[in-house]
Amino acid sequence: MPQIVYIDPVGPEGACPLIKDELDKIKRRETRVEFTHLKRGPQHLEYRYYESLIIPDLLHTIKDIEEKGNDAAVIGCFYDPGLSAAREITRNMVVTAPAEASFHLASKYGSKFSIIIGREKWIARITENLINYGFEDKLASFKTLEMGVLDFHTDPKHTEEKLKEKALEAVKEDKAEVIILGCTMQFGFYKQLQEHINVPVIDPIIAAFKYAEFLVELRNSFGWITSKKYTFEMPPDEEIDKWKIREIY
Repeated sequence: MPQIVYIDPVGPEGACPLIKDELDKIKRRETRVEFTHLKRGPQHLEYRYYESLIIPDLLHTIKDIEEKGNDAAVIGCFYDPGLSAAREITRNMVVTAPAEASFHLASKYGSKFSIIIGREKWIARITENLINYGFEDKLASFKTLEMGVLDFHTDPKHTEEKLKEKALEAVKEDKAEVIILGCTMQFGFYKQLQEHINVPVIDPIIAAFKYAEFLVELRNSFGWITSKKYTFEMPPDEEIDKWKIREIY
């Protein structure tokens, strides 16, 4: 029975506990899902400063999740904060994040995808991940809603109309074949958009969670895990203990 923990990497209450309800709807019957968040920190990660602040707590939360015997952790932010470091410090637990999972899936459903984001500021940060993951040549365009992370569910009808407008624009003007919703707080809208524009619309929460389920299955069936040779070699436990890294940070 796979156990997957979805981490909302903000604090102290999480941006939206309703995400747990969304995960319960789409998980496999045998999968157990837990929703958690950080004990402190900002309510969103739109700024690099905020993102940097939460990294130690996020990584130690992921380490604790593995030590409790869970099969996977999902980092619930489209910036994919700490993803590479999380894969470095885990032994055989699966770790996924929304942008990487969404890019992989979108590239299988079409030649070009557009990403609908909240604000222009996000473009540079998300582009860094596109380049790092090797998907920059798949990008048709970014479309901005001029909304912040915490605005998307304030007036859902308004958000839906804005998303439809930008998604249609991306398909007609930029020749996008797939749409990616570029924020986890855009959950709950993909079906309406998909019906409106008649192309695949990737919800990043679903993408990251289903990717985690898939990778857990591959690990359990074939022993495929993140390689610990070279790139993701783990830091020595004796150094972490000697330097009291987890206690200090």
